[in-house]
Amino acid sequence: MLNSAAETTTGAISQSFFSNGLMGITTFIQNFINLDTNAANNKENGWREEIKNLISSRTEKWNVEGQNADLMDKQMIVWDFLLDYYFRLEMTGWERLPDAPSMLVGVHSGTWLTMDAWTLCAEWWRKYRGQRILNGTAHDVLMALPGLGNYFRAVGVIPAKRKSVSAAFAAGHDVILWPGGEVDAMRSWSKRQTVVLGNRKGFIRQAICSGVPIVPVATFGGHNTVIVLSECRPLAKLLGLKKMLRCDIAPLVLGFPCGITLEALPMHIPMPAKIRTEILEPVDMGNDPDLENDKAYVAKKYKEVERRIQEGVNRLANQKKSSFFGLINA
Repeated sequence: MLNSAAETTTGAISQSFFSNGLMGITTFIQNFINLDTNAANNKENGWREEIKNLISSRTEKWNVEGQNADLMDKQMIVWDFLLDYYFRLEMTGWERLPDAPSMLVGVHSGTWLTMDAWTLCAEWWRKYRGQRILNGTAHDVLMALPGLGNYFRAVGVIPAKRKSVSAAFAAGHDVILWPGGEVDAMRSWSKRQTVVLGNRKGFIRQAICSGVPIVPVATFGGHNTVIVLSECRPLAKLLGLKKMLRCDIAPLVLGFPCGITLEALPMHIPMPAKIRTEILEPVDMGNDPDLENDKAYVAKKYKEVERRIQEGVNRLANQKKSSFFGLINA
């Protein structure tokens, strides 16, 4: 059965996303506030555990049936404009994509609303129109949010967990992962050219286990959709965000329309920016599933993927002719 987001028209999509979604987020926050106070009083960090459990329960709703074609086609009226004029996306390297299902691995920017990731998935649909399914992945907090989480599920996004990713590969789909997660997406603007995979090697083990090649993806420009002034890591630690939201950063951003703000949840409208994305040469992971437990091999492949993405990002960054927070770079 299609969820409510998949049944809307293009106009209703926007209304549902921003009105019902914001109402749902409000309820979500109220649930946080109204958690069992006895647990908080009787157990250290009890309320944080409650929030963690609430988020976890909301991420269990996923499937690998692919995107809802009707929804995707309707919303492409908007995405065609965004891809061609607002973000002026240039995506190259399609010829390097293997014919068989692959794990795409990249970096992304923009805090909670990573437009370099969103534009990649939209361009993939525009190219293949459902003939080759790409499952995007997202942070648990985003998958748990009412409105936004429903929308993600309707467009084929799954939790970045082994169970869901394995199911997508088993269904013959491609999957894209951003291993750096929040430490990547929320890195400060001064680190915009630095590839951050967070030393998280689970994606290497996943690729070996699933028997798929890794296709590195380089991108540059998404950092200009919202400017991260500071990562505020000490504040994130003080608030216990790592345990509660799986987040090491409480980003202080300069964005529209709130100006300078601490963005605990999606609170900005992405600014226009020139985004360049390139699919790079695949990395063969071998055909021995036992290599998943070989720490030296996993580390070697991790470094290879990281190096290729960094080289790609450097190349794309050097194509930039001029810039005013991405508004006039060509």
